[in-house]
Amino acid sequence: MADETPKQPAAAEAPAPSPKAPVRPPDAKENFRYIVRLANTDLEGARSVVYALTNVKGLGVRVAEIVADLAGVRRTERIGNLTDPETEKIEEVLGKLADLVPHWMVNRPNDWETGADLHVYSSDIDLRLRDDINRMKMIRCYRGIRHEQGQKVRGQRTRSNGRTGLTVGVIKKTAIAAAKAAEKEEGGKKEKKE
Repeated sequence: MADETPKQPAAAEAPAPSPKAPVRPPDAKENFRYIVRLANTDLEGARSVVYALTNVKGLGVRVAEIVADLAGVRRTERIGNLTDPETEKIEEVLGKLADLVPHWMVNRPNDWETGADLHVYSSDIDLRLRDDINRMKMIRCYRGIRHEQGQKVRGQRTRSNGRTGLTVGVIKKTAIAAAKAAEKEEGGKKEKKE
């Protein structure tokens, strides 16, 4: 026979775990910072420079490695251990990154307004994207019209996917005909009963 132990009520369960407190890493220096503010983003001080920089929107692992190398900072050093001049150097490198890397590596080549190669990051990405979409809507290009309508923009199917409103659900000619026939039969029976 199965072991039948009474279960405790749900109220007696352990409380939800609280957010974990930051732990000081074993190799932390005396001027260790738990939070480092860089490019309008709070970075966790216990992470290495490269992986902490990937939390900045617009910077991936490869670009973060290049930024660390150009700033003269060890990639594996914890970002909380960096001194103020080192973090300022990283910020400076981020500011002129488009001039320091090849043109094919930037995320905004041949900018529409300036014609320059730019590497945008942080909140600038959202600003530029919103401006680009508004410009497309203003000039009434195909992509702008699709954005206005809330339709798919990049040529995907819309017959069977991304359907909203009355188009949701499968409607076939045979199903419609069967529904009409059933409706007529029900209507005819009701008339005979009366």
